[in-house]
Amino acid sequence: MGAETHRLGIDLGGTKIAGIVLDRAGRTLAEGRIASPRGEYAATVRAVAGLVARLEAEAGGPCSVGIGMPGAISARTGLIKNANSTWLNGRPFAADLVAALGRPVRVENDANCLAVSEAVDGAGAGAELVWAIILGTGVGSGIAIRGRVLSGRDRIAGEWGHNPLPAPRDEERPGPACYCGRRGCIETFLSGPGLSADHARRTGEALTGEAIVLASRAGDADARATLAAYLDRMGRAVAHVVNILDPDMIVIGGGLSRVPELLAGLPAATAPHVFSDAFDTPIRPSLHGDASGVRGAAWLWNEV
Repeated sequence: MGAETHRLGIDLGGTKIAGIVLDRAGRTLAEGRIASPRGEYAATVRAVAGLVARLEAEAGGPCSVGIGMPGAISARTGLIKNANSTWLNGRPFAADLVAALGRPVRVENDANCLAVSEAVDGAGAGAELVWAIILGTGVGSGIAIRGRVLSGRDRIAGEWGHNPLPAPRDEERPGPACYCGRRGCIETFLSGPGLSADHARRTGEALTGEAIVLASRAGDADARATLAAYLDRMGRAVAHVVNILDPDMIVIGGGLSRVPELLAGLPAATAPHVFSDAFDTPIRPSLHGDASGVRGAAWLWNEV
């Protein structure tokens, strides 16, 4: 790629495909969004290629292309694995995009794209090692070092949500069943649906995560107890990774990142479980919010 090439990013989701073109300073030159062809692999490849062509036309020329998506490329087979957009699994998605576009393409997990976005020009800009967490329908994370993604040997670096909840209490064992086939995964406790399910187990009341937060703010004792348990579990889970990575910055994205009470309470919930004499690692919400995934996909070509 030439030194002047703009960066084009695609965020491939289950319901939408978002795209953006950034110049080298991070300014937006073009952006667009289309519906995902759910369940249709060939149509998905065509849709991504068509959006790339449209955005390049708007930006005025060819761009580098980065793709963020759920799941990852198997280092062994080159096929997609672990994608909740299940029609991509077992398919040579990256190779088919290269063939459709006639140029190299970089494909990464969407949590890795969040980490890159926030490390390059977001909440973690300037930090050496950024650990970015997604708290939403699922729980995942990504790692960026000096603004570059750390994928790992088997492309699973940052797969935090499918580890057991650390230091489980008696009432947390064996834990809720997870779609991965295990029980007690971090995701079953810390995802939005996990928060709702925990509240229902405690109270018999079916509430969304948003409703639980609002009830807690209104003084509801049950909702406050549910959020306190959530924060305690979050602190244990975060400390477990801090003890391994010792990041310079922790960035939180996803729907639950927009709950100020959780971010405000997280340092105190984490500190007792960190193997150090102090815990002062900054914890910040993602600066770019819902746009971090697509921006991070564009920055996959950022050479720093």
